[in-house]
Amino acid sequence: MPELPEVETIKRQLNHEIDGKKITGVEVLAVKTVRTPKAKFLKGVVGAKIVSVERRAKLLIWNLNNGRSILTHLKMTGQYVYDGEAHKHTRVIFSFGPKSKIMFNDMRRFGYLKLVKTADLPKFLEKEYGPEPLEKSFTARKFAEVLKRRPNMKIKQLMMEQKLLAGVGNIYAQEACFMARILPMHPAKSLKPTEIKKLYDSIRQVMIEAIKYGGTSAENYLNLYGQEGGFVPRLKVYGRGKEKCRRCGSILKTIKLSGRGTVYCEMCQK
Repeated sequence: MPELPEVETIKRQLNHEIDGKKITGVEVLAVKTVRTPKAKFLKGVVGAKIVSVERRAKLLIWNLNNGRSILTHLKMTGQYVYDGEAHKHTRVIFSFGPKSKIMFNDMRRFGYLKLVKTADLPKFLEKEYGPEPLEKSFTARKFAEVLKRRPNMKIKQLMMEQKLLAGVGNIYAQEACFMARILPMHPAKSLKPTEIKKLYDSIRQVMIEAIKYGGTSAENYLNLYGQEGGFVPRLKVYGRGKEKCRRCGSILKTIKLSGRGTVYCEMCQK
């Protein structure tokens, strides 16, 4: 599933391509993808202009000039593609004039679009999502407070809980734990203040670096232009089980945490 760096990459590309543009037409090819009645969705979208595209956690938010916003969750295989060709996995097509289109493609059909009132967004987002790890207001002290809310939860699981920390998923939780030299299966309450600070810094550092390289195309992720992210060669543990640790040379271990594969180095991480 695309995480904060991948969604942030797409957000920036969408702003570059469609900010200020008018939506001249919408084709809904898969009704279940749009979680607003089709007629209501079309009425609220066609003819509106894009005021801005924002990201909250793993959500993309298209703010329109009519007081409405389009929420998109890419889920496992959702993709926005600019000026591409429609195919069997294309679910929705947005037109911005005769020569400009954006396709929403989704092979597994878990992704969705939803039209909401822009004024209702702050309350909804505050309820569903925790702090953003790259916000200036998210300090090491606030991260320590987040950990205290679930003292018995394993560190990796806690970081992936969107109501506690927004935008971190399986890839970057593993990478941050490795960078901080902390085992992902330890309970949150076991971390010392110095370890909390290390993990806090590691989460932010790995996110910033992943955004710099356009995210991670570990599976189906492509950016707005159909290109893969460039962060895969820089992954230290994710997807590298049984390979050599790039820090110490020992063989990386793989376990399951809440059903998700988790790779770590038993020598480097304590």
